[in-house]
This record gives sequence, C-alpha cells and structure tokens, in this order.
Amino acid sequence: MPEQTPPAPARTGDPAPARTGDPAPARTALVTGASRGIGRALALGLARAGLDVALIARDGVRLEEVTQEVRDLGRRAAARVADVTDPDAVRAAVEAIEDALGPIDLLVNNAGRIDTEVPLWEADPDEWWAVVETNVRGPFLLARAVVPGMVARGGGRVIDLNSGAGTRDNADATAYYVSKTALFRIGGGLHEAGYDRGLRAFELAPGVVVTDMTSSMRAHANRTEWTDVAEVVDLAVAIARGELDAHSGRYLRAGTDTVESLRHQAGTDHPDAVRRLRVSDWP
Repeated sequence: MPEQTPPAPARTGDPAPARTGDPAPARTALVTGASRGIGRALALGLARAGLDVALIARDGVRLEEVTQEVRDLGRRAAARVADVTDPDAVRAAVEAIEDALGPIDLLVNNAGRIDTEVPLWEADPDEWWAVVETNVRGPFLLARAVVPGMVARGGGRVIDLNSGAGTRDNADATAYYVSKTALFRIGGGLHEAGYDRGLRAFELAPGVVVTDMTSSMRAHANRTEWTDVAEVVDLAVAIARGELDAHSGRYLRAGTDTVESLRHQAGTDHPDAVRRLRVSDWP
C-alpha cells in the first residue's frame, strides 16, 4: 500500500481551530508498552483498523518485530526505544515519531508494571515507587508531550489502560492499586480541562488478559476464565473511530462492556458520577 504524505503537525503558537464538535476519527496512534502482551495486540488491532501506528517500549528487539508486523499489515509505523518515566526520552521519542508519521491523534498509555504481592509494610520501597513512576509518571509525561498538539489541532483522544484495581482496596501489591487510582485522576483531569477543546479521554480496563504479568501473579494462579484481548482491541478501535466519544471521562471495561452496549448507553442520560471515581456518601 503506498504511503500517504501526512499533514504538517501544528506547531506551538498556532491558533487552535474552531471547535465543531467531536474530533475526527484518529489516523495515527501512539501505543506505549507495545512490544508484547496487550500493547502488541492494540498496535496490531489499530493497524488492521486502518491507523498508522507509533510504538514505544524498552525492549528494542521485540519492538522492531511488532513494528514490522504493523508494516506487513500495510500501515506506516515508527518505533522508539524509551523509558516512559524519563522526560527527555519521552519528549525525544514523540518528536521523532511525529517527524516520521505526522501528528498523533490517539495516545494509548499501556506501559505498566506491578509490584510484589505482599502487604504494604513488607513492600520494597524502591520497587513500590518504581511501579508508581511507570504507571503514573509515564502517562503524565506522554500526555504532557502529546496533548498540546492535539488541542492545537482541535482535538484528539487519550486511552489509559486502567484496571478495576483502581476502584477498590487490596491487601497486596498496593503500588499497583495506588497507581491505577491515580490514573483515573489523570484521565479525569484531561477530560475536565480538554473536553471543550476537542479532547476525549477514556479509562479502559482490559479485564484479566493472559499476559506475562498476569500469568506470574499469585492472585490469578487458579483462574480459569480470562478476557479475550480481542475485546480490548474492539473497544480501543471504537474509541479511535469516535464511536464512544459520549463516554469521555468514564471507565470502560472489556469483558463487561461491548461496543454495542456502550453505544446503547450513550443514548441514556446518566448522572455525571456514573462510571467515574467518586466517594459514596452515607446512606
């Protein structure tokens, strides 16, 4: 398939175009943690849906393999090896990717890790904080690097790979639970500040997909039912196409929600608190 010349990226200082509703369907996606697991599945699924795909991960060998898989699907691809917790590396990666592919209009914050399954008082402080840095500082830095261009061009979309862990307490792996709760606040902040500027933000929980991470967890040792990663991809593709913009700012869960059920819910007048992280008051 011949490559198309991308439109020139908007530069800092360019006037924001007039808002005319929801942003156009995404053409170029950036997926972090794209070398394996859910990240790889999302990169390939978005490519199959017709998007050009940029990929960031730390494993250069695997990253190049996935990049070639995207190209074999007939889409343009660009990859950068980077640590998502490093501001300079993130900034350089985004600049290189946009030079190669043009503006990013879908950011998928997928890179993440989990800590050892022990109570908080037994946790290693360095490991605990490293998990928070990857799962919170990473999405912050990526959004900070990508979202200004989206807003300048009139809009875009951000997907955070969140988790039901962000909505409840747990005895073990507290860094992971803390980080996923914080991620709700990042997505919510983007929605609140950016909605009128064309920005749409989604907290997408993948359910429990078979990955290197979930397979190593004691919590899933006896699990027999797993979420099909194709269900995660279906929701991400629908978001990329703008089909779920009515749910910006909300929590979506693969394996429970489907594209069809969410389309139905979009026509319902829900209170603002539905599928958003809130404290319930006394009965």
